Parts: sequence; structure tokens; C-alpha cells
Amino acid sequence: MGRRVMIVGNGEVPEGAAAAIDAADLVIRFNDCRSVGRGGTRTDIVAVCNTGRPALAMLGGGRWKTSEPVRQAREIWSVRSAAKFAAMRADLANTHPGLDDFCDDYTTGFESFARLTGRRHRVVPPETHERLEQDLARFAPPPYVAPSSGLVVIADILSGIASAGDEIVLAGFGHTGWEWHPFAAERRYVDAHAAAGRLRRLNPLPSSDLSQGA
Repeated sequence: MGRRVMIVGNGEVPEGAAAAIDAADLVIRFNDCRSVGRGGTRTDIVAVCNTGRPALAMLGGGRWKTSEPVRQAREIWSVRSAAKFAAMRADLANTHPGLDDFCDDYTTGFESFARLTGRRHRVVPPETHERLEQDLARFAPPPYVAPSSGLVVIADILSGIASAGDEIVLAGFGHTGWEWHPFAAERRYVDAHAAAGRLRRLNPLPSSDLSQGA
């Protein structure tokens, strides 16, 4: 049998999920790991948004660096390709002038932190992001800036991190949040992969959420 890979977003995690999450062979959380607590405690990988304000906030103080899930993690993954996001800067200056710092890259900060604390740092390949955006086009998303970090990691796991026989399980993904992520299309992307048997949700989304595209 393969591993059980648990990808835990920062959305609502159902009551009683902690034990199932902590029993997984690999647990991936995001950014400030708000899922810890009700969503268990085990953390093997922390995937970070390594550009813009979220990255600056994580690196700018000691709270993130000394938090228990980050201390426990053996790997830090930077989700965004510096080159890809640098190439987006000129267009965003015209379409979204309020996002002037969105493409500011802090990958070296996460790399240095990982090296100094004796853990592996990995950057999700830009090809994963490109392929994901092509796949999302099937679901007719409205104009958006970038897929969410959570979906990029899901695509990354599906595209080669997971081995044959691994079970990929999602928790804490409500597909709501920042207005410039294509959450309705992201939900449909996940549902399509679930229908194909490539992953499953730890808890199905309530029907009310599905009808609202959450």
C-alpha cells in the first residue's frame, strides 16, 4: 500500500478530523497553518506563498518562524516561481494597480530560513503552475490573478510528487477567500479529480456550498 498524503487548507476542518489527519503518512499545511488544532497537529511540510504581503509578514517577525507547526516541519515549499511572477508585474500594473507588491519575491528568505534551521527548501516548478492554469481553463473561470497556493500544491502532488498507490486526501478546502483567486473553477477542478478517483475530500462540501460555488 502507498502513503496517505493529507493536504490541509486553512478553511474550516470538521469536528473529529484531527485524528485522521495526524494518522496520515504525510501532512502538508499552508502559510501560518491556521488548520492546526481542530485539524490536528502533525505537520511535515509547510507550503508558503513566497511573494507579496503574506511572505513579508511570515518572514518579517519571529512568530511564524517559531510557531510549532513550522518548527515541526521538515520541509518548506515555496509555491510561486519568482520568474513567472516577475513576468506578471507589468500587466498587473495596468489591470490591478493596487497589487503593486504582489510579485515581490521573498524566495531567498525562505530558502535561508530553511537552510539555517536544517530543513529542505523546495520551489514548486513553474511548469506545474502553467499546466494548472491550462487545466483551469476547462472550467471557464472569470478573470483572475493567480490560482490559490492550495490548488497549486494539489496540482503539484498530482503531477508527480505522489506515487502510484498513494491516497491523496483534502481537508480544510472551502474554496472561498481572496477575490482574485478563481475559487469556483478551483472547486470544479478538485471535484473532477475526485470523480476520477485521483483524490478525495476528508469531508464532502455541504450541498449549500456546492450550489454557491464555495
